[in-house]
Amino acid sequence: MVFDWFNRRPEAAQPAQPASSPEDTAPSAPDAESVESSVADVPSAASEGPSAELVESFAAPAAPESVPDPDPEPEPPQPSGEPSTEPANPDDDPLEWARQAYARLKAQKEQEQAQQESSASVAQSLSAEPPSAEPVSAEQVSAQQPSVDTVPAEQPSVEPSAVEQPSVEQASVEQPAAEPPSPGPSLLEQAAAQRQERQQQLEQAPAPEVVEPAAAVPAQPQTPVDSSDEPSLGEFDDTFTWSAEVLAAQGRSADQVTLEEIDWLGRLRQGLEKTRQGFVTGLLENLGDDPLTPEVLDDLESLLLRADAGVKATDQVLEALRRRMNEQVVDPTEGIRFLKEQLRDLLDKPIKDSGVELLAPQREQLNVWLMVGVNGVGKTTTLGKLANLAVRSGYSAMIAAADTFRAAAVQQVQVWGDRSDVPVVANPSSNADPAAVVFDAIGAARSKGTDLVLVDTAGRLQTKHNLMEELEKIRRVVDRLAPDAHVESLLVLDASQGQNGLKQAMAFAKAAGLTGVVITKLDGTARGGVALAVASEAGLPIRFIGAGEGIRDLRPFNSFEFVEALLAGR
Repeated sequence: MVFDWFNRRPEAAQPAQPASSPEDTAPSAPDAESVESSVADVPSAASEGPSAELVESFAAPAAPESVPDPDPEPEPPQPSGEPSTEPANPDDDPLEWARQAYARLKAQKEQEQAQQESSASVAQSLSAEPPSAEPVSAEQVSAQQPSVDTVPAEQPSVEPSAVEQPSVEQASVEQPAAEPPSPGPSLLEQAAAQRQERQQQLEQAPAPEVVEPAAAVPAQPQTPVDSSDEPSLGEFDDTFTWSAEVLAAQGRSADQVTLEEIDWLGRLRQGLEKTRQGFVTGLLENLGDDPLTPEVLDDLESLLLRADAGVKATDQVLEALRRRMNEQVVDPTEGIRFLKEQLRDLLDKPIKDSGVELLAPQREQLNVWLMVGVNGVGKTTTLGKLANLAVRSGYSAMIAAADTFRAAAVQQVQVWGDRSDVPVVANPSSNADPAAVVFDAIGAARSKGTDLVLVDTAGRLQTKHNLMEELEKIRRVVDRLAPDAHVESLLVLDASQGQNGLKQAMAFAKAAGLTGVVITKLDGTARGGVALAVASEAGLPIRFIGAGEGIRDLRPFNSFEFVEALLAGR
């Protein structure tokens, strides 16, 4: 079950699937006609007795098959027709659409659980195979015993033939006959000894065999350790229905809804709770049920500035609202809808200008992503989450521990690498050259054919020019060793820093050649509007956002989902 988060938008644009289901059911009718035509041809061959009986035997099951075919025909068009219309108009009956999506996800979850139980039973049967080998060996030994017993059984059959001869000969025969019994018991004893030895060997053999599964059993819990954060299907509550509505608004059908996306939207909505409480609560109090007025726009301006949306972004949004108010009367519902459009346009403009809608590693090409930022913003943690996201999406990844300044930075990176089974290239010596670590990592990635190399760099203030020059040196090393590589320089920003994060973005953009921004810690602050400031004033596209401390709480940025989570409930 690999879900490629880097290519989720292209996969979503598949509205032709629901339409194919009724087409697939339509050919079932001509199949029934073909069956009837084959049955109609039967009378022509009825002249032959046995062949007629065979035809009847085949025609008999064909009739019941044609009977259930018309029954499911009217049924599938109903469910297949509903999802095809609901994604187009999610406001018609969003609750029923969400119920269908929930039922499908629940059925998928039950199938996965059944598969896990079957695999567990298979594993138990495999572990039970060594003891089953003991009775087989005992049968083999017992099969050898009668072969030994039959040998002395044939000897008495020879003695009666010798009885017909003279008594002297009998004595001569009896004397050597006394000799065979002596080797007879020795053979039995040997067989018994061999049997005991084999039993001992069999008793000793399972011991290492049991140890091997025991060694494999601790290896299996490693997957549950990472799977402890696996998305779980909760109750059919408000969070699920809201997540389903967001996906439906993007053109998804009920068949295309995945548990990965439902789980992430719930996390994103929960992560923006603090920003939403301060922004939406004040917005609702000012709007009321009356049309928009200049006073309401003034209050909206203060709310946007308090959320650290920035002066430029706030002015753009308010100017657009004023133009709309001058054209027509804007009720609260229309005002909220227009506000969402303006926020999405602000966030999407840098992404469209970059020419890359969704940042993803390119297949069959080396990709190098540099993680830069000041101290304490979560670069190493973000790097570990990106490595896990890449592995889950089907890419091979490698980590370069180029943060050789901070204490225990290499050990922290190695822990993240172990959690996702991602190799880590590091220099154990203290104060090693970060560029040398990147040099070794690129060489190792080329030899192994790795898709993505994530470079962890030391935290530095934008005012330290010598450290900023170190970033330029790392970039020169990457360009020289891998001129054909796809290089990205991502700035990690702490959302709680607000406008200070904007200043960092402006400074790093000049020195490190930034190509994108990763905003973290959105769940711990009410300043989630800093994303608007970064997009509008710094002109940098937001590539990833983090809304929690879990390994799965970092996902590619989607402006539609971000704005809907920011204004959830409106």
